[in-house]
Amino acid sequence: MPTTKSALIIGASRGLGLGLVKTLLADSWQVTATVRNPQNAQALDALGKVQIEKLDMDDQQAVIDLNQRLKGQVFDLLFVNAGVKGPDVQTPNGGATMADVGQLFFTNAVAPINLAQYFVGQIRPQTGVLAFMSSVLGSVTMPDAPELALYKASKAALNSMTNSFVTQLGEPALTVLSLHPGWVKTDMGGEGADIDVETSTRGLIDQVNAYAGKGGHHFINYRGETIPW
Repeated sequence: MPTTKSALIIGASRGLGLGLVKTLLADSWQVTATVRNPQNAQALDALGKVQIEKLDMDDQQAVIDLNQRLKGQVFDLLFVNAGVKGPDVQTPNGGATMADVGQLFFTNAVAPINLAQYFVGQIRPQTGVLAFMSSVLGSVTMPDAPELALYKASKAALNSMTNSFVTQLGEPALTVLSLHPGWVKTDMGGEGADIDVETSTRGLIDQVNAYAGKGGHHFINYRGETIPW
């Protein structure tokens, strides 16, 4: 009998994170999901069958505590979804403070890798997948969206940090995905976006399944198309 697959989703109270949980539950996965504030996780809680854990990914002690609580669990998928858009004005003279920029880069690029370092040993050998929610805007070949210059740079930094992290893993090669979800109708993407959350997350999980066991680091979108670094 095949065993039930297990996923840990970081940042799942709304938007794409919540959508990932719904898609995985529909596929009969066992899901553990983190939220910064459990009191704002009503939509996640209403799904049932989800192990909800409190986590502020920027808080080192909180990451350590979560790692201790989940010690011994093995995950077929660790998906780090949590991230922020950053300051409203992102032009060089837009008034973003050093604290604003530092927080953006820490949350979007440094904290995801820090968390992965704690949990990589709990990803199932050979077939497990480590996924980061990146963005096509993180590609340095893309000149689009100058109004999101800082966000773009933070996602490029995440891709770079992920590359560095992968080189330290050694063999056997873990499958690591830097995923672009598409332009999605979320709080960040807005109502004018191209696709809904369900379409995006269905595609993202399809890619997780397709790449499981392949090994290596891949920068792709929800349709499986390769994105230039």
